[in-house]
Amino acid sequence: MTFANLGLCAPLLATLEQLDFPAPYPIQIAAIPAILAGKDVLGIAQTGSGKTASFALPILQQFQQKPPAKNRHITALIVVPTRELAVQVGNVFKQLSVRLERPVKSLAVFGGVSINTQMIHLQNVEILIATPGRLLDLLDKNAMHLSEVDIFVLDEADKMLNLGFQVEMNRILAALPVKRQNLLFSATLGKEIRTVTEITLHNPIKIEIQAPTDNIDLIKQIAYMVTEDRKGPLLRYLIKEQNLKQVLVFTSSIHRADNVVNKLKINGITALALHSQKSQGARTDALRYFKTGEITVLVATDLASRGLDIPFLPLVINYELPRSPKDYVHRIGRTGRAGASGEAIAFLTEEEEPHFYVIQKKMQKRVEIIDSQFFELKGY
Repeated sequence: MTFANLGLCAPLLATLEQLDFPAPYPIQIAAIPAILAGKDVLGIAQTGSGKTASFALPILQQFQQKPPAKNRHITALIVVPTRELAVQVGNVFKQLSVRLERPVKSLAVFGGVSINTQMIHLQNVEILIATPGRLLDLLDKNAMHLSEVDIFVLDEADKMLNLGFQVEMNRILAALPVKRQNLLFSATLGKEIRTVTEITLHNPIKIEIQAPTDNIDLIKQIAYMVTEDRKGPLLRYLIKEQNLKQVLVFTSSIHRADNVVNKLKINGITALALHSQKSQGARTDALRYFKTGEITVLVATDLASRGLDIPFLPLVINYELPRSPKDYVHRIGRTGRAGASGEAIAFLTEEEEPHFYVIQKKMQKRVEIIDSQFFELKGY
């Protein structure tokens, strides 16, 4: 199967070739023809499965048959849960639209940066990618209108609902016209997603792509039993003894992320935190410094990790386990991408050990557990 078989126009095919896109992923093979046919779609697929292009490509093609929208009247709206994902999705739309015969202007808007600048840039925007809070701020200021939206995308709907955006989503849905094409993508199909599906979608085509196991198989996983007070020294010991150069560390709280970063800096290891209380500028800088190797360690929470795209990341460390096994798989899936190998380390206290067995059972993969009590961590 090739992209040419999916009914895409020549300019998009040329762009895909120039960007060296591989053969289409399963979600793209199923979703692109359905979206081009004007169907509502419910797509269940993990992050990293190619779903952004699965809706960006047909949306851009549909715009080739539409007259330009009135100024500040959005025609396609994509709502995402985090700033990082908004930036990532916005970049995909810009990359894919460079060769289109009819230019289509897209824009990503999110909190943490000047709303006045975004209001200026909304001139002639037809495709808007937005986080819920900033979208409502712009609506309240009459900076743009949603009365002519005919394509609505809700991306990572499970995270949207888990993060408590129900009230915001109700306001957004109320501002949209009743007649529109709806595309909903989620990593899971829980009770909340079924409820949103019933409210939002009309006779949707359901596409469910199972998470690939190859990615996990490419990741070497190790866990260390460690007491809570020795987690920090163990982290610094591994970084220094193994001369690690690029390490993504996950914590379960903002406070812990900042604390880990402070201790790393005190011990001469360059590190920055990435979480929701950082300004957008700080988050963008932290990610850039990490990608370019100017810092060794990036410490992130799960919220901030959505939309992270770090090619060939060698190591992920779970300083604390997430509550959900699916979140654990999402975390370690930041490494071992694009066919490259990777390594994932988990720190386990006695209290966390039973939960880690549940995670292993869900992954259907056994992980070697090493007792770190005899590691000499003095001085770290």
